[in-house]
Amino acid sequence: MSHSTVPRSRPEAEKTDKTPASGGATGSAGRRSSGRLSLRTRFRRDRVLLLMTLPAVALVLLFNYLPILGNVVAFQDYDPYISDNGVVSILNSPWVGLENFQRLFEDSAFWEAVQNTLVLFFLQLVLYFPIPIGLALLINSVVRPRVRAVSQAILYLPHFFSWVLVIAVFQQLFGGAGILSQLLRQNGYDGIDIMTDPETFKFLITAQSVWKDAGWGIIVFLAALASVNPDLYEAAAMDGANRWRRMWHVTLPALRPVIALLLVLRVGDALTVGFEQILLQRDAVGPGASEVLDTFVWWNGVRNQDFGYAAAAGLIKGVISLGLVLVANKVAHLMGEQGVYKK
Repeated sequence: MSHSTVPRSRPEAEKTDKTPASGGATGSAGRRSSGRLSLRTRFRRDRVLLLMTLPAVALVLLFNYLPILGNVVAFQDYDPYISDNGVVSILNSPWVGLENFQRLFEDSAFWEAVQNTLVLFFLQLVLYFPIPIGLALLINSVVRPRVRAVSQAILYLPHFFSWVLVIAVFQQLFGGAGILSQLLRQNGYDGIDIMTDPETFKFLITAQSVWKDAGWGIIVFLAALASVNPDLYEAAAMDGANRWRRMWHVTLPALRPVIALLLVLRVGDALTVGFEQILLQRDAVGPGASEVLDTFVWWNGVRNQDFGYAAAAGLIKGVISLGLVLVANKVAHLMGEQGVYKK
């Protein structure tokens, strides 16, 4: 009997089978000891996808991150007319340090703009944010598909209107010569002009935002509702849950991740409460009731040509907004949701 046909003992055979081949070390060179792919291996695997994202990354760097360097003018007495080249103007503008920020903190108009901004944010958070959720639940409960489609289209249509058109519609309804004022006069009452009343301006702004943008929120929440497993509703119904119980224990938990994400984004956008919308109505009610941080920056930077002062206000707004996003995202993590980014 030849040597190749001599049977091996079982321990020897198992030891031989477990011995790695000569190419095993090189075959696993692309893997780490933990079993994860190395950075080089992942780059070679996803190089096509990475190349596809390069144009988008370039656009983000060009239009989002590169302009951040311009915040240096907040520490200067910036004069854009020194040169036709903006970089040269920045380099030759005198450095004033924290003087612009000191002026801001001593300016009562700045604090009035901060107060108006925060009041508008809380109003829109309390009155505007829950409305798309309620309307989405209402539309989702409609049985007939045609009625659902028509209702969704009607509610979504104002989203495509410009703010000029939205304000014109409200002017025809609630202005001094609007339909509501004319009806009151025809019935022996004094007419009203809500569009020029500083006391109701904040509620007017919120109502305009609800009418224009609630349809967009409805689409987002309807998309989340479409992913709910119908078996959950059937199981809840078999357990004796009525419609309200099914909504509370099935529908709302399914919407909770989307609500948490949109709430974090809304908090991060807290200090941006509608520049174009408010600027168009600023003269009607006066800056005392309508001035917010965005219009404050525009008025001082573009109209008064005080670019360093306006840049300081914008920089403060950006830092506070970033802090609000981080805090809101941390709260979402504590609630068990993912938020904007994972832990």
